[in-house]
Amino acid sequence: MLEEENGVDPRLQAISAAIRVVPHFPKPGIMFNDITTLLLRPKVFKDVVEIFVDRYRDMGISAVAGIEARGFIFGPSIALGIGAKFIPLRKPKKLPGEVISEAYVLEYGTDCLEMHVGAVHPGERVLVIDDLVATGGTLCAAIRLLGPMQIEWKACLCTCRVPSLELQNQVNLCQYSAVRSLQANVATKSSTHC
Repeated sequence: MLEEENGVDPRLQAISAAIRVVPHFPKPGIMFNDITTLLLRPKVFKDVVEIFVDRYRDMGISAVAGIEARGFIFGPSIALGIGAKFIPLRKPKKLPGEVISEAYVLEYGTDCLEMHVGAVHPGERVLVIDDLVATGGTLCAAIRLLGPMQIEWKACLCTCRVPSLELQNQVNLCQYSAVRSLQANVATKSSTHC
C-alpha cells in the first residue's frame, strides 16, 4: 500500500478525478457518476482494486457479491485478489435455475436483484460491491437479499458516493456493517453509518 499523505491515501485523488459526472442522465435532475472513464485508466482501475484487496485480504472473506452491472467490473478482481468466490446479484430473469429476489426503489425508478439459491451458505463472510451509492436503495436490497442466509457481514463497498448522501434507513445497515466508500474527500478508513 502506498504511504498516506496527511492520513489520506494519495491514490484517492486520481480515482476521484477519473470519475466523470454527467448531468441530467439518465433523466433530468440526476447527476450520473460515470466510472467508464476510470476504466480507461488502467493504473487508476488497478488502484481501486488494490485498495480493497489490501484492506480485506487477511479477513477471511468467503464471498464477494457484486451488484449488476458495475459491481461485476470490480467484484471478480477483488474476489480473486482475496481468494474468495464471486456471487453475481443480477437483474430479473438473467440467472437460470432457482433464484431468490428482492425488489427495491431507485433514485429514478424501481428494480429487483436476484441470486442463485445456494450461492452463499450460513457463516460465510461476505462483501457486497457496487460502483456507487446514491440513496443506498440498491445496497440495502442486496443486504435484504443476502440477510436471511445467516452470513457474517463484513462491509458494503463502493468506488464513489454522492457527496450529499443520506443513506435511507430501509434496513439497519449498522447491524451488519459500515458502508465504505472510496472518494477524494473521505479517507479510505472512514465509513458512513445509517
